[in-house]
Amino acid sequence: MSAQPAAEWAREVLYFVLIDRFADGDPANNQGVQRSNPGGWHGGDLKGLVQQLDELKDLGITALWINPVQKQQPRGMPAQASGAGSFDHTGFHGYWIEDFEALEPRFGNADDLKNLVDEAGKRGIKVLLDVVYNHTGYTSKYRDRRTASGEPWLRAGEGNCEVDAIKCAVGGLPDFRTEVPEVRDHVLRANIELAKKAGVAGFRLDTYKHIESDFWAEHRKRTRAELGAGFFLLAEQWGGTAESLDGFFQRDEVDSGFDFSFKGSCEGWVTGRGRTVAYGSYLRSRHRVRPGYILAHYLSSHDEPMALGNLKGDKDRFRLCAALQMTSLGMPVIYYGEEVGRSGHEWPFNRNDMPWGSRDIQPGKGVARDEAMRSYYKRLIAIRSTRPALTRGDFTLLTQPADRVLAFARADAASGDRVLVLANREDETLTADLALPAGWATAPALDWLRGELLLPAEGRLRVQMPPKSVRIVVPGTP
Repeated sequence: MSAQPAAEWAREVLYFVLIDRFADGDPANNQGVQRSNPGGWHGGDLKGLVQQLDELKDLGITALWINPVQKQQPRGMPAQASGAGSFDHTGFHGYWIEDFEALEPRFGNADDLKNLVDEAGKRGIKVLLDVVYNHTGYTSKYRDRRTASGEPWLRAGEGNCEVDAIKCAVGGLPDFRTEVPEVRDHVLRANIELAKKAGVAGFRLDTYKHIESDFWAEHRKRTRAELGAGFFLLAEQWGGTAESLDGFFQRDEVDSGFDFSFKGSCEGWVTGRGRTVAYGSYLRSRHRVRPGYILAHYLSSHDEPMALGNLKGDKDRFRLCAALQMTSLGMPVIYYGEEVGRSGHEWPFNRNDMPWGSRDIQPGKGVARDEAMRSYYKRLIAIRSTRPALTRGDFTLLTQPADRVLAFARADAASGDRVLVLANREDETLTADLALPAGWATAPALDWLRGELLLPAEGRLRVQMPPKSVRIVVPGTP
């Protein structure tokens, strides 16, 4: 088996940024900015992101995922039906590529991208670049391109993605015929050369399920040969779970895939759906992921309604999910602004501006942010980063069928580290009374999240759980 970077990335906390929505560091590149248009350009760029790297470093972020940076189609498209009504929809998100061999000037140039990677590296932050292989922009120049033998580069018609995921046009976007060697080589070479020049640590692979497996086999071979054995690949396989991703892991096409089940499962549990023991069993099932590969789990994304909106703004329940995300197996992914309670729910408002409060940072200057939420995230990330049990430990479900408190233990045999997680989703105080798992002493234990000393007795822990609360317990004293 070739070298696998997954073990290293399992320790990372990944932060996803839509560049245009984050921070404007160079007003000179603000062509066509329409900040009142939810589908328009808002002015964020790579220079602005560099200027806020210390904000991410302070939060505890160790890896940064940015949207595709290649040149976008010059014209916008009519809006889809949404709560925002009619608006111009542009390629601010990076997925409507016009030219794979040029960068979008509104984001910056090649030097700006290289500087981001270098400056992030100085702060111990890796950069993961989002790349597209499946399609081009709606008005792309590739529409008329043909091979030397006269074959079109793009597939005719839209197709039905439910019938044939490979030969359909996702969202109506022109579909590359990646089975054609000339087309395949072009998109592979363009993205790999960009990664090589910038020095990024890996790729997030867009629309993974819509490209044939032999493409991904060649992609793996070429990225390892040209970018190094440790180059990390994270697949966006829509609907991915530990079970459904296993075939891709078995074929060693990628190192990681998004776990699309985590978000909805946590939202469901904290709002009272299902028994607590069933949710605990779900968390345990995620440990069936193939050894050497990892899941990436998130609460919000640019393609789904944001968790805080789904929870109707209930920040206590949102904090429960954030704590469970940081104590569960896999690489946690934070969608920009979640950590400060960014508003926005369904598209297009799930792609609104990063809140900066009173700080003089556009485009989100004056947008309210929750600093207490940020402090909570910072504490969770710090706990996760110092406990090997949370990044690579096993899972023991302690919740019994009739229990209302979620309780599970994580333990790492190599380091001897142990962590106990307790969560109460109810609107009332509950008492957790459980037998401690093997390896725990009867000596005092510490709730790291609250800084509270707990006293086990005769191998059991009995503790009060306030409404909608979490305890992260470790052996020992402060």
